[in-house]
Amino acid sequence: MNVASDSVLRLNAGAVDYVLIALYFVFVLGIGYMARSQISSSLDFFLSGRRLPAWVTGIAFVSANLGAVEIMGMSANGAQIGLATMHYYWIGAIPAMLFLGVVMMPFYYGSKVRSVPEFMRRRFGTGAHLVNAISFAVAQVLIAGVNLYLLATIVNVILGWSQWVSLIVAAAIVLTYTALGGLSAAIYNEVLQFFVILAALVPLTVFGLIKVGGWNGLKEKIVDTTTDGKVTASIGEQMSSWPGNALSGFDSPVWSVIGIVFGLGFVLSFGYWTTNFVEVQRAMASNSMSASRRAPIIGAIPKMFIPFVVVIPGMICAAVIGDMISLKSGPNAADVTYNDAMLLMIRDILPNGLLGVAVAGLLASFMAGMAANISAFNTVFSYDIWQQYIVKNKPDGYYITVGRLATVGATVLAIFTALIASGYSNLMDYLQTLFGFFNAPLFATFLLGMFWKRMTPTAGWMGLVAGTLSAVFVFVLSETGVIDLPGQGMPFVAASAAFVVDIVVSVVVSSMTAAKPVKELVGLVYSETPASHFTDPADAGDPWFKRPVPLAGIALVMVVALNIAFH
Repeated sequence: MNVASDSVLRLNAGAVDYVLIALYFVFVLGIGYMARSQISSSLDFFLSGRRLPAWVTGIAFVSANLGAVEIMGMSANGAQIGLATMHYYWIGAIPAMLFLGVVMMPFYYGSKVRSVPEFMRRRFGTGAHLVNAISFAVAQVLIAGVNLYLLATIVNVILGWSQWVSLIVAAAIVLTYTALGGLSAAIYNEVLQFFVILAALVPLTVFGLIKVGGWNGLKEKIVDTTTDGKVTASIGEQMSSWPGNALSGFDSPVWSVIGIVFGLGFVLSFGYWTTNFVEVQRAMASNSMSASRRAPIIGAIPKMFIPFVVVIPGMICAAVIGDMISLKSGPNAADVTYNDAMLLMIRDILPNGLLGVAVAGLLASFMAGMAANISAFNTVFSYDIWQQYIVKNKPDGYYITVGRLATVGATVLAIFTALIASGYSNLMDYLQTLFGFFNAPLFATFLLGMFWKRMTPTAGWMGLVAGTLSAVFVFVLSETGVIDLPGQGMPFVAASAAFVVDIVVSVVVSSMTAAKPVKELVGLVYSETPASHFTDPADAGDPWFKRPVPLAGIALVMVVALNIAFH
């Protein structure tokens, strides 16, 4: 696996640390066992019976995303390119999360669909539905592999177990509680994991800033990032977020800003947060229309502060820890990779006792991410593939069994896709490539289909296929050296190409094929849906902090202020 050697990253955990880690696992498995008693129907297993309050689904919403991408990928980016990494949050997450809560959740929740692909089936028919269901299932297995790979890395570093033993043990723990308790087990564990992660990362950031001499000390100690003898992120670029050339890979500041705002902020971000069933599933488990809309908005508030305990530790690591400084200074240091930034911080910054909390926090983050992927996979596989196309009209209990077997199958496949993830020294490159393939074209189809009633079922699936193929084409051009886009420039361009091609193909095909009757589009297309569809009468008298639109407005002002403060 492409991580530092055991001798470099071995953590000197003591007895107290191991007790804390063991206690955490007892809680995780206990939650899975208790959640099992709440399952009496497939809706309970796959969507928690739609009975959870907004604060639970809101925390689960952000925690489900707080996996490998955040903890290792973002700290790696922080170490490599600095403050420009903030764009993944303030440009590449918050606006889309607010849009999901205000505009799109009424369609999802109000239509009573059980998954995002099922919404596609109602809007576009079985062609787009099947393409979306299969591509989503594949993406979840690949992304679960990323979380599993990092989970196994932690087990390997702490206990010194071999790669395969670490993978299998880590997978077995996630499999146990997800198969037992379904989505409820995953969501309640995600709430627990959110607080465990913060308990790990906040002290790490505080101790790290003390060690580096505060923010001014960080500015003084940061060094240029050099790749293949060329400076790819200067000190100045690392200490400011705009124009973000080191992130986008563009030399031109103007094209860099366009790439970040359009490629990351619009296409990749809206594609991920508004159409990715891993996230939407949490909001759909809420107990009312208002709660489902507030879930992503509530999640957006802690989300905008997460980079301070993920990106900043990566930057501190690259300023004070010798192994990472050597890596940034040139190609001769092969002992560590940027993915090791968080582990190096834990190894060198934290005292024993807190070490156990930190390791439990890392394990929690990877388990939350992997469980989110697996629980979304088993829902889509059971409802949208098995029940729709393979075995129909069976008793409810049959599909719960299928869901549990799908959980086992996805976990086993994730062990093998973890090996793909191990080939990338910066996992953000890999993950953003996957999002470009799967989420960007899906967002284009959703956006057009939701706001343009003339879009046809044929255009739905043809646009998806064309968009995905165009993203793959850009990836191939990059891999073969035809185009050269360092950093995350290639995923941004691939996602943008997928979005534009999907829109163009959808418009052209729609002009040549028949649209659905207007009466079939109520609740699926904005112009054909009455305003009452977007509100929950029971919530009419709620105070402002329980209403989605005022909450979203406050969150938007906060994220604009953060962008200005750290520009």
